[in-house]
Amino acid sequence: MNLLLDTHIALWAIAGSPRLPPKARALITAPDANIWVSAASLWEIAIKHALGRGDMPVSGQDALHWFVQAGYRILPIEARHAVAVEDLPAHHSDPFDRILVAQAVVEPMRLLTHDPMVALYGGPIVEV
Repeated sequence: MNLLLDTHIALWAIAGSPRLPPKARALITAPDANIWVSAASLWEIAIKHALGRGDMPVSGQDALHWFVQAGYRILPIEARHAVAVEDLPAHHSDPFDRILVAQAVVEPMRLLTHDPMVALYGGPIVEV
């Protein structure tokens, strides 16, 4: 099963954080799970870390290193992902979350999120 992790789920997973919901941990560690992190998440991490935001304690470069070390695959942002955003309902205004939803729809993949606003998209979105 192809699982795309939203930014917080991905960071909590590599950090072994107690904030990672048990359901997410079970899905990520399932033997048939192929774990993906979007380039959009790395972009979000890099921007927020550069701004000195306390909720982003690692740099984009460090996050990339740890994602690769954990065996996660990196999903590039393709033109077809970008244009798919146009067809999404306006449940959420965050551009990073919207591109993740579009990627999950287009690929298709299951997007794991802890954000109830992202979960409103339904379909391939799994709220954990």
